[in-house]
Amino acid sequence: MSATTAVVAGDDEDGIGAALENAGVDVTRVMGVVSRPQLEEAGVVEADLYVLTDVGQATTIPIVCDLNDAVRTVVYANRTVPEFVKGQLDIAIDPQLMDADIVVEELVD
Repeated sequence: MSATTAVVAGDDEDGIGAALENAGVDVTRVMGVVSRPQLEEAGVVEADLYVLTDVGQATTIPIVCDLNDAVRTVVYANRTVPEFVKGQLDIAIDPQLMDADIVVEELVD
C-alpha cells in the first residue's frame, strides 16, 4: 500500500500540514496565490487529499476536482466556505472547533 499524499494550500497557521506529516502523510505545500500549474506541479493530480487553509483561495477547489476525480477536498479554516464550492467539498472544519490532530485521524484512517 502506498503512502497517503496531500497537497496543503495556504498559510496553515493551525498546523494541519504538520499534523498530516506526523501521521505519515507525504505533504506538499503551496503558498501565495495558487494557480492550476502550481497545483499540478505540487502533485494534486495524484494526491489523496487537497487541504485548503485559506478560504480566499476557494476557487482552487473546482480546479483540483477537475484535475483529480478521486481527491478528497478539505477546508481547514475559520472562515465560511463560499456556496459555489460546497458541492465539490468533502469536508469543511473550523480549527477552533476541532484540533488538527483529530481531523487528521479522521482523514487518514
